[in-house]
Amino acid sequence: MLNFRTINIIATLILTVVTMKAQYLSKPFNIWDNTGCKAKVLLTPYLAKGGGNAACIVCPGGSYFWHDKKTEGTGVAKWLQENGISAFVLEYRVGGVAGFITHYRLLARGNRYPDMLQDVQRSIQLVRENAKEYGIDPCKLGVMGFSAGGHLAAMSALFFDNNVLSGLGVSPTVSLKPDFVAPIYPVVSLVDKSVHKRSRRGLLGEGRSVSKEMMDSLSLEKHVRADMPPVYLMNCIDDPIVDYRNSELFDSAMTAMNVPHKYVQFKTGGHGFGATPEKTTKEAIAWKNDFINWLQNILK
Repeated sequence: MLNFRTINIIATLILTVVTMKAQYLSKPFNIWDNTGCKAKVLLTPYLAKGGGNAACIVCPGGSYFWHDKKTEGTGVAKWLQENGISAFVLEYRVGGVAGFITHYRLLARGNRYPDMLQDVQRSIQLVRENAKEYGIDPCKLGVMGFSAGGHLAAMSALFFDNNVLSGLGVSPTVSLKPDFVAPIYPVVSLVDKSVHKRSRRGLLGEGRSVSKEMMDSLSLEKHVRADMPPVYLMNCIDDPIVDYRNSELFDSAMTAMNVPHKYVQFKTGGHGFGATPEKTTKEAIAWKNDFINWLQNILK
């Protein structure tokens, strides 16, 4: 028979292994390791307790030039985690501060579309393929994004069967279609008068290489499809950065195509607040509970 000391040692070893595994699974990692893509794109897990959880890939905003890592990244991920939803914060490729200031992408390619879509598709692939390790349900994986990240989240719902990974020699064995998406105060149109020009420039690059056809091809309202996943859409009328009519265009297009979605529009709240009450109004921060309730209903 095992004595008490031996049992204690075994229990301690098991606890150590479990703790080490949890710490390992929570570390940021480069999604392009061991591939032909030389980019460094970090994905950071925030795993909820339990097993079979829903999960969200979180895409912070930043006009496709930078990331709001704190408010729309870490802050959102911790809130989801506390509500039993595992989160994975994606630092997708962007034009960069240097690209914003210098316009160097007139001469060099830099980061631009389809880099960002490749990053979110690769993240969906990796999270689904490792769902068991992460303790999540691979059939309850969504993408949430803010501002320009909201545009990226919506692209993942519209272009899931356009495998932009194939050009990088990556062949997913899982579906790249999210089970739900949540574009929050998103950039939507690249051609309407409501366009957020800085995000369009960050996404597409500079100069004559940016054609009308390219802008049309990535204007979300023009590509809504009946088989896209359920959508939770939110914005504020007083948004000083991204014209609120972006979301109205998307809502109208989804309504016309009978896409299951919920559109919540607040009168006040502004932009860039993520899940942080101090950065918005009491009215707008109600989106957090509303989203959790919506998600629970669609995943029943």
